[in-house]
Amino acid sequence: MGRRDRGHLTALPGATEVGGGTAELLADADRDGSWQLLVNGTPQSHVDLTDPTYLEFEYVRRMGHVLDLVAEPGRPLDVVHLGGGALTLPRYVAVTRPGSAQRVMELDEALTELVRRELPLPRNARIRVRGIDARAGLAALPDASADVVLVDVFAGARTPAHLTTVEFATDVARVLRPGGTTAWNVSDGPPLRFARAEAATLRAVFGHVALLAEPGTLRGRRFGNTVAVASAAELPIAGLTRRCAGDPMPSRVVSGAELDRFVGQAAPVSDAVAEPSPPPPAGIFD
Repeated sequence: MGRRDRGHLTALPGATEVGGGTAELLADADRDGSWQLLVNGTPQSHVDLTDPTYLEFEYVRRMGHVLDLVAEPGRPLDVVHLGGGALTLPRYVAVTRPGSAQRVMELDEALTELVRRELPLPRNARIRVRGIDARAGLAALPDASADVVLVDVFAGARTPAHLTTVEFATDVARVLRPGGTTAWNVSDGPPLRFARAEAATLRAVFGHVALLAEPGTLRGRRFGNTVAVASAAELPIAGLTRRCAGDPMPSRVVSGAELDRFVGQAAPVSDAVAEPSPPPPAGIFD
C-alpha cells in the first residue's frame, strides 16, 4: 500500500471486479510504461514495465534496499512474497537477480489474472503465484527453503491480524535458511502502538531487528509505512542507512538501543490477541 498523486494518473476504461472488490489500473503520465494498481481506491502497487528496477512507493524502495544487500549483487535468491498485488518486487528480483526462484502467495486469483494479462512479467522470470492465504501458503513450505520472506499483505487498507503475530513470525523463521532475512510492511500512525508491537513481535523471534521509515512517521507525526527487517544474523545496518538516506524521500534506520527506546514496554502480539493494522486516515489517498 503506497501513495501517489492521482492527478498524474489516467485510468484504463472501466474497472475490474476481483476477489477483494474493484481493481483499477491507472497509467502514470510521468513515466511511460508505468502503471498503478488500486483496489477499492487504495493504491496497492506501482509497476514500470520498461524498467522493473524503478520502485515508486517509498516503502517498496526500502524493501528493494533489503533485497539488494542480503547477498552479493546479482546472486540468485529463493524469495517468498506474501502478498502479490501487481508483483512489483518479484519483477525487481527477476531483473536484478536473474535466475532467482520466487514464490508468491496471493489470495485474490482474479487480481493475479488481471495483472498477468495487462502487466506482463519480464521474460524468463521464474515467478510462481499461488492463490492461497499468505499464512496457509507459508505453512506449506519446507523448512529452510527461502533466503528472503517479504510480507506485504493487505485486506483493503489493513494488514490481517493473523499476519502480525509471534506464531506467524516463528513460521517465517522456520522457512528461512540460516542467515535468511524477512522484511514486513507495517502501516501505522500516531501513537504507533501497532508499529511498536510489531517490532516487539519480531524481536521475540529474531536476534536482529531494524526499522526503516521516514522520520516523521517514526516520531508519530503522520500515518505511514515502516519496513521492519529481521534476521537471525547481523543485518547490513550501515548499507541500509546509506541507501535510505540517499532516497528521494530520505528515511532512517532504527536498531540497537534506539530500537529498544522505540519499542519501550510494548509486548509481542500472539494469535490470541491479534488485531489488524489500524485503518489509514480518511482522505489520505485522495
